[in-house]
Amino acid sequence: MTVVETVARVRVGSGSSVVRLFCHPRLPLIAGLDAERPAVRVWDCGAGWLRELGCVGAESSEYGDAAEWEKRQRIPAVDWHPHQPLLVVAGEDGVRRWTPDGVRDLESVPLGARYPDIAFSPDGGTLWATPSWDGEDSAWDSSDVIELASGSVSTGPRWDTGVAEHPAGGLVVTLHSDQGATFGLFARVDDASSPATMRVLRRALVLDVDGYEKPVFSADGRHLAIRGNAYGNSLEVFEFPSLRSVLATPLGDPTPGYPYPREWLDQMRAWSRHNLAFAAAPGILWIGTPTGTLVELDVETGHTVEHEVATGSRVTALGTTATGELVVATDDGDVLLLSLAAGAGTAGSRGVDGEPSGAAVAEFLDSTSEVPDDGDLEDHLVRTDGRHIWEADDVANVTRADETHPTWLQLQAAFNALREQDT
Repeated sequence: MTVVETVARVRVGSGSSVVRLFCHPRLPLIAGLDAERPAVRVWDCGAGWLRELGCVGAESSEYGDAAEWEKRQRIPAVDWHPHQPLLVVAGEDGVRRWTPDGVRDLESVPLGARYPDIAFSPDGGTLWATPSWDGEDSAWDSSDVIELASGSVSTGPRWDTGVAEHPAGGLVVTLHSDQGATFGLFARVDDASSPATMRVLRRALVLDVDGYEKPVFSADGRHLAIRGNAYGNSLEVFEFPSLRSVLATPLGDPTPGYPYPREWLDQMRAWSRHNLAFAAAPGILWIGTPTGTLVELDVETGHTVEHEVATGSRVTALGTTATGELVVATDDGDVLLLSLAAGAGTAGSRGVDGEPSGAAVAEFLDSTSEVPDDGDLEDHLVRTDGRHIWEADDVANVTRADETHPTWLQLQAAFNALREQDT
């Protein structure tokens, strides 16, 4: 098993905690989303310590007793520049940037723009923001592509939940959500273009229903984890580039179906939505639990080892630093920096190098093609749930499905059958 050692700890503040962590991909910097107000704290995690550097939104009012949907509308979107100590925060006061020199507005963004989600392009020269600010009623049909140097804004593809870059570069994945089904869209990224754009590819994941969190690549790029969904604490892990499903399981008890018992709803809420982090060791996924423990999971074998964390308080967020340490936030307001020493058990048994493979990205790109700019997305996607593959025509023409098929396919079959009756 892996030996877990706490090397640094800070307390967020009286009565508060952190509910999401954003680790810089290359620098010793961590951002944490405050549970009590739309504020983002920033820490230096270099040299084995945690030192607070600043805060964006410290002056904002607390969420208080606001309804869940009202609170959700105030939660800011956050992303780190891939190379610089620059954090962008899109919230109720517009889009602002934090650097070690302080906080100020991000001038390149359209005046008055509000974005529920943002992401830097891999080269850092472009900010992707969704939905399109000028989209009016059809805003969610597209996104904004903002070139930071010039401030020019162009139109990008539809996406709604996070953008994760493959560690070897050249490819990103994001989510395109709907109540019936969510697509995991892969896109080619050409950093030579200005602004950098997502060229959506035909091969895609398909997940039942909606409400998933940002996908997470393993450090070596061989696995992709997706946490969700709106109706259950699901965890799915896919192999890359095959997109083969290697793990699909609920966290806690599986959903009993509607109407949901109060006990199950309480359990579901106890599990953090941001409780996943891949270790530097290949194939090892860490999961934070409501009881304050960390579960070390080998995604290929399903073998797990549970570790105690010093505070014993519910894990509210989990992340991995640029140097491979775990960062844990807990319900009692602690943020912990954990060092991982691989022993002879789970994490040390795989015997493969942990370097990301550019060949895997090339293999994926060679296996598919881009969706035409003027094409309807669903008319071109080749969908997989990691077990079965559906060509676009298969989905368009299916009229029969039973309980052994995914829910999204059952719905599609029902819609197609009704359409046939109408014609």
